[in-house]
Amino acid sequence: MRHEVHGLANFYATPAGLVTARLLRAKLRALWPRLPGQAVLGLGYASPFLRLWQAEATRCVAMVPDQLPRWRWPRGRASCTAVAPEDALPFPDLLFDRILLVHGLEHSENTRRMLREVWRVLKDDGRLLVVAPNRLGLWAQLERTPFGHGQPYSSGQLETLLRRQMFQVERRDAALFIPPFRTRLLLRGAGGWERVGSGLFPRFAGVTLMEAVKDFSELIPAGALKKRRRVVVAEGV
Repeated sequence: MRHEVHGLANFYATPAGLVTARLLRAKLRALWPRLPGQAVLGLGYASPFLRLWQAEATRCVAMVPDQLPRWRWPRGRASCTAVAPEDALPFPDLLFDRILLVHGLEHSENTRRMLREVWRVLKDDGRLLVVAPNRLGLWAQLERTPFGHGQPYSSGQLETLLRRQMFQVERRDAALFIPPFRTRLLLRGAGGWERVGSGLFPRFAGVTLMEAVKDFSELIPAGALKKRRRVVVAEGV
């Protein structure tokens, strides 16, 4: 089933969207402080976040899956974001050092195929960072924000999904503890909400962040492991 996502660019231009982007960028910067000389792919809707590394990365590419209908850009603004099928990314194998997946997984028509494509274009020592709406959080319950559309995930569900597609989760984090209400008081206290929320109720964050690497254990042939020789030693009498 297709879920329409309207006005992502317009949302991030609003006061609430600016605060949301600032809070998420702080988390992303903490997880990936610097990426000098690396190739970075933003898959889904990553434009508000790729600017973190544009000045130092050798390549920053934003790719929107064409399965996401009606992506509306603000009038009068040009878009440098490319569009391609989520299950057939137009890149050669092992091209990217880092892949940021945000506003993408929850709207995917086939998460298995999308993640297999991510696995293909990610370098063997590369890293994937997924940002997905938290099933237990308030943001996933309200459609007034982009995280209120599509398929939300609990932390366990997201890790299981990644593991089944040959990824190994190495780090976990959470963000958006501020309630998704557009009031000036809440927006001004966003930083305080993040500090208090991460300590008191981390399970109820608006989004879950997971960093994963390729898991090659499933690719080892069954007979590749050297068989151990069993040695029986007689006990002394």
